[in-house]
Amino acid sequence: MLLGMWHCNCRTMVAEGRGLAGLSVHANILEPMTSNTLRMSTLFLRTLREDPADADVDSAKLLQRAGYIRKAAPGIWTWLPLGLRVLNKIEAIIREEMAGIGAQEVHFPALLPREPYEATHRWEEYGDNIFRLKDRHQADYLLAPTHEEMFTLLVKDMYSSYKDLPVVLYQIQTKYRDEFRPRAGLIRGREFVMKDAYSFNVDEEGMRKAYMDERGAYERVFQRIGLKYVPVFAMSGPMGGSASEEFLAPMPIGEDTFALAPSGKAWNVEALHTPELPEIDASNTPAATKESTPDAKTIDKMIERANADHPRADGREWAASDILKNVVIAVKHPEDEEHDEPWRELIVVGVPGDRTVDMKRLEAQFAPSELEEATEEDLKKHPELVPGYIGPMVLGPQAEAAGVKEPLRYFVDAHVVKGSAWFTGADEHEVDYYNLVYGRDFEADGVVEAVEVRHGDMSPDGSGPLSFERGVEIGQVFQLGLKYSKALDLKVLDQNGKAVPVWMGCYGIGVSRVLACVAETHHDEAGLAWPSVIAPAQVHVVATGKDAAAFEGAEKLVEALEAKGVEVIYDDRKKVSPGVKFKDAELIGVPTIAVVGRDFVNDGTIEIRDRNGENKVAVPADQAVETLLERL
Repeated sequence: MLLGMWHCNCRTMVAEGRGLAGLSVHANILEPMTSNTLRMSTLFLRTLREDPADADVDSAKLLQRAGYIRKAAPGIWTWLPLGLRVLNKIEAIIREEMAGIGAQEVHFPALLPREPYEATHRWEEYGDNIFRLKDRHQADYLLAPTHEEMFTLLVKDMYSSYKDLPVVLYQIQTKYRDEFRPRAGLIRGREFVMKDAYSFNVDEEGMRKAYMDERGAYERVFQRIGLKYVPVFAMSGPMGGSASEEFLAPMPIGEDTFALAPSGKAWNVEALHTPELPEIDASNTPAATKESTPDAKTIDKMIERANADHPRADGREWAASDILKNVVIAVKHPEDEEHDEPWRELIVVGVPGDRTVDMKRLEAQFAPSELEEATEEDLKKHPELVPGYIGPMVLGPQAEAAGVKEPLRYFVDAHVVKGSAWFTGADEHEVDYYNLVYGRDFEADGVVEAVEVRHGDMSPDGSGPLSFERGVEIGQVFQLGLKYSKALDLKVLDQNGKAVPVWMGCYGIGVSRVLACVAETHHDEAGLAWPSVIAPAQVHVVATGKDAAAFEGAEKLVEALEAKGVEVIYDDRKKVSPGVKFKDAELIGVPTIAVVGRDFVNDGTIEIRDRNGENKVAVPADQAVETLLERL
C-alpha cells in the first residue's frame, strides 16, 4: 500500500546527454502526475538536529527528528507523510498474511456503548485503563481498548448455523487506553494502531487450528518486516481463555521480562510456573515451639535474634531462606454476581524470607482483580494479625482452632513445599514459632506463584536453569474458548439441531508499536536504517552542487526508476548544502542512496551506496538504474 503524491511541473524539460538520453521528463500542467516519488522541496517535512527534550528512547527521538511523527499530547501522536508510508506498508504486509489464512477485514467504530462491556464485566474490570464518557443524553460510552464484544455481537447478529462457520474476521484500527504514565514514544501511548482478529469455530479443535494458523501468520509478518521476536507463554489476564502466547521483541527498553530455558522455550514471568518440588519427610523434625524474639520485626533482626538466642541443633546458622514471611495483600475485586459493586478482600501469602513478592506475577493469578499491599487501616480491622509477627496459625484452614471467626484466606508460594519446617511469626508480640511444618502443623487455602523469579531457577520444562531478557510486546494470541460467546449468548445450531456456544480465538498486533520497535532496533548514531520492505522509499536520490546538469541528471534517474516501479525520495532542494542533504538522508533512513553531483557533471558517473556508507560504487549514469535494481 503506497501513498502517491501529486506533482505538477509548470514547464516541460527535455533531458539531454549524461547517459540517460532518450528519457524525457514531462509534466503537463493540465494533468497532475501520480508518482511514487517524494520530492524534498515540497514534502511536508522538517528534520531536527537535536533530540526532543522529552523523548526517552531512541525510536521516539529519531522518529521525531526525521519527521515521521509529531507529539500532540502525552501518549498521543500526529502521523506525518513519511510515518504514514511506513505504517501503511506494515499494514499491507499484515493484510497479505491475513488474506493468506482466509481472514476477512471489517471495521468497527472506536466509540462504543457501555452495555456490551457490562455484559462481560469488562466495564469494571478495566478500571481506570479505559476512557469513559457520556453523550448529551447522559448515556455511557467508552473509547474502545479492544473489540471482543463487538466482534462477538456481529457474528451473533449474522450467523446462526454450524454451516456458517468457521470464520475469521479482523480489523486494523485506532485503540485507546488511559495509560497512567505514557512513555517510550509510540511504544506505550494512549492512542495506538492495532490489528485485532477473531476466529469463530463450532468446536474446540477448530479453535485450536485457527489459533495455530494465526500464530503462523504472525511469525511470517515479523519475519518479513525484519523484526526479531520471541514467542513466550503468557497469562490471558482480563482477556480470559485457556491459553495465550505473547510475541516479544527483545530489547533493553522493554517493560516485559521473559525467561528463557536451555530448550529454547520462553515464558513471560507472569506465566512462569515453578516445577513441582518434592515433598520433604518431616518425621524427624521436632515439634514446633514458641520462642521469645524481642525486637525482631524484620528479616535481618529475626536472623540476628535467632542465631544469638536460639542456635540450630545442626550447627548451621539461621538464614533468610528458613523464614516463612507472611505478607498481607488487599485484593480489589470487580463487582460480580454476589456483589453489586467492587469489593475489597484481605488475603495473606506465605513466602520464603529470602524472596520478595512479585505483585505483577501474583496479580496475574487473581485477574481480573487488582492487588495492592494492605494498609494500616486494613490491619486494624483484624486484631489477630500482629505486625511483625504474623504467622499462619490464625489464617486459613487452622484459624477456626485458634478461635478466629472470620479468618483471612491463606496462600503459600510454590517454593513452600509439604514437609518443610519454618521459623515464622507466632501471632503474638515478640514471639516466633520454630520448626512449624507445612502439612503437619498448618495448611493453606491454595498454592500461588508469588515471588520474583531469579537467575538459576529451574525452567518449567526441566531443561535447565533460566536466564532472563527484556522485551516489548508486539503481539499476542489467545484461545478465548467460550467466555465471550457465553456472556453474550453467541450460539449456533449444530448438526443435530442443538444450540451450542461458539468457540473463539483472539489475536492482536500492535501495528504502531511494531513500527517503533523496528526503529528502536534498526538505527545508528546518524539516524534510522529501515529494512527495505517497509522503508518510506526504496532509493533516496540526492542532487548536489549548483550545476543545473546535476539536477537534470537526477530528474532523469528518478523518472527511469519510476518507470520501473521504484519508490524514490528525491532531494531536489536547490539552495541546500550537500552536507545537510547527506545528513537528512542518513537520518530518514532509506536503505539505498544515489548521489548525482560533481562526479556526474565531470565524468557522467553516479555514486550508489548503502545508507550506512558501505558498498559504495560509482557507475556510469546509463548503468545506474540496473545497478540499483540489482541492489533492491
